[in-house]
Amino acid sequence: MATVVSTLFISLDGVAEIDPEWHFPYFDEQMGAAVGEDYEDVDVLVLGRVTYDSFAGAWPDREAAGGEDAAFAKDLGDVRKLVATRGEQDLGWRNVERTADVVGAVRALKEDASTGKVLVAGSISVVRQLLDAGLLDELRLFVHPVAARAGERLFAEADTYQPFALLRCEPLPRGVLRVVYAPAALPGEATYDDAKEHLRTA
Repeated sequence: MATVVSTLFISLDGVAEIDPEWHFPYFDEQMGAAVGEDYEDVDVLVLGRVTYDSFAGAWPDREAAGGEDAAFAKDLGDVRKLVATRGEQDLGWRNVERTADVVGAVRALKEDASTGKVLVAGSISVVRQLLDAGLLDELRLFVHPVAARAGERLFAEADTYQPFALLRCEPLPRGVLRVVYAPAALPGEATYDDAKEHLRTA
């Protein structure tokens, strides 16, 4: 069974629609290595249409330019890519497939014994859908020490809450926290009466 992983850059106030002005000042060698780890051993890369368009509009040219990021760009080009879209236009990159039912497509990948790791890069709406469907195994966040104050947040308003378990946390040199969560249940039922015994009394 495949492991489905999401990787996102996010601000302190939950904005996952990154702005280069607040994102790139925090991107250092350690963050680059951590991001590279998320992309290691990926069998299928799942992208929403907006994220795909940004990838396809940049990485093929970077691969062709042969710069420092050309090897990473080639890896992105070579990996199998599944794009959530209802459109029929040419997607203009190699190894690309389209799906109008991203939840169904990821469910099929998750049940495919030949698939090891499925990575959802960015793609906020896709992440939400997979969380709601119970298909996301890990939510990997690079939490930037900045309040963006504008932009699309990862979690939309809803009538229900969504608890997670912290799998690991790593501080990076420029103040970014790399945190990995898995969907989980609450640790138990409790009220203030249960909590107050843990308060300091002196």
